[in-house]
Amino acid sequence: MKRVLLVLALCAPLSVFAEAAPAKKDPITQGDAAAGATKSAPCGACHGPNGNSAMPEWPKLAGQSSRFIFDQLKAFKSGTRQNPIMQGQVAALSEQDMRDLAAHYALQKPAPGLASKDAVAVAKPLYLAGNASRALPACSGCHGPAGAGNAAAAYPRLGGQHAAYVAARLRNYRELGLKGELPDGNQKMMAAVAAKLSDKEIDSLASYVNGLQ
Repeated sequence: MKRVLLVLALCAPLSVFAEAAPAKKDPITQGDAAAGATKSAPCGACHGPNGNSAMPEWPKLAGQSSRFIFDQLKAFKSGTRQNPIMQGQVAALSEQDMRDLAAHYALQKPAPGLASKDAVAVAKPLYLAGNASRALPACSGCHGPAGAGNAAAAYPRLGGQHAAYVAARLRNYRELGLKGELPDGNQKMMAAVAAKLSDKEIDSLASYVNGLQ
């Protein structure tokens, strides 16, 4: 009996320590992915339960870098990025909520897409090498040859992203670029590049990145 009590006494501090151990934080945003999972239910209505949206007009969040997602949520909340639906969704989110959601979606596995053969012929040279005569940089320079993005620079993952969403974003950037209404930061670069793209090139690039894995 004494031995049993001694074993229990020795184990008790370990169990207390285990319960008190802090949750593992995302190294970039310091968000708690487990907490983010519990907060993600409203997001799932549009973006899918695991961040892979079923509707092509709404972006996949699965596999995006936590920094990119966190930055975009902050932009919606501040109004520097405009979207009526998202503005309503982020209104009640705290900064920690946004960090937690970003950490959660960064851990989800993105569903693969598919590119059309016709799109590849047009888009692949532009994506991988750009066009020097038109001062078009290669998309891969920022988003990576496989579309994985650049987490450190907050350049988004494009591989597997819905073609309809990518095309809509590029057209929006093009409109801003043609009007000379260049936003700040990374969006300024995108607006300047998209202003030089034709409809065919936009649709081809959107299809091409959907097929990247």
